[in-house]
Parts: sequence; C-alpha cells; structure tokens
Amino acid sequence: MNALSKVLVFKITFTFVGACVPLLLLPVSSLQQLGFVVPAPSLFLRLLGMACLALIVGYCFGLRDSLRGLYPGTVVWMGIVSNGGAAFLMAFAATQNVWGSWGLFAQCLMWGSLICLSGITLSLIIYGLWSMPTESAVPTQFVPFL
Repeated sequence: MNALSKVLVFKITFTFVGACVPLLLLPVSSLQQLGFVVPAPSLFLRLLGMACLALIVGYCFGLRDSLRGLYPGTVVWMGIVSNGGAAFLMAFAATQNVWGSWGLFAQCLMWGSLICLSGITLSLIIYGLWSMPTESAVPTQFVPFL
C-alpha cells in the first residue's frame, strides 16, 4: 500500500468515526452531554453528517484507484480543498476562542480535529500533488485535471 493510500484510509476512518457516526446517529442530548453546542434546528448537523458521508464515497473511489496504481487526481484535490478549508476555518475559529466555553471533551475533539485536518491536508499535498506521476508514467486511464 503506497503512502497516498494510507492517507486515504486514515481520512476515511477519521471522517466516518469522528463525523458521520456522531452527526448522523447520536441524539442531540448525547452531543450536548459531550460538551458541544448544538445549533437549532439539529437538521443542519444531520445534513453535515450526510455531506461527510458523501465525501467518504469519493475517498473510497480514490482509494480504489490508488490501490490499482491509478492516480486519483480529483480525489486529491477534493481532499485538499475540503480538509484544508475546514482546517483554515477551524484555525480562525480557534483564534476567536469559539469553542472556549464548550465542555472539555468537545474542546479536545475540536483541537484534535484541527491537528488531524491540517495533517491530512499536508499529507495530500506531499503524497498526492508532489508525488503525482510524470507524464511518461501516467496510465492511459488518467485524465489530468489541470
């Protein structure tokens, strides 16, 4: 398994366990007990969970291609924009002390998520963009994005 595949496996697992399951399945009362501030209506949390699940589907296709030796360029870009954008927004929120009044568990989860999202973004840049195959090594199924 190459480095990009390992990054995608981590991302899929991190997103499923840390976002999809809690946002789609946990009752609002459980999220509040964990220290999170839950917006009203809670439908927005469920929609975010579903959007994360849709991203996982894309990452799974990218993982499949990567394991087959194909370069998943669109998934790499999707991951950089999604994770990098989320990390940027979370870093800005941290400077504004947005989750400073939340419960300790929720605060730790937010800081951990910020660190993980930043690491995933950096890993996708290193193992996805910088390790992109040269033209002579590109399989015939590869269609460049840019």
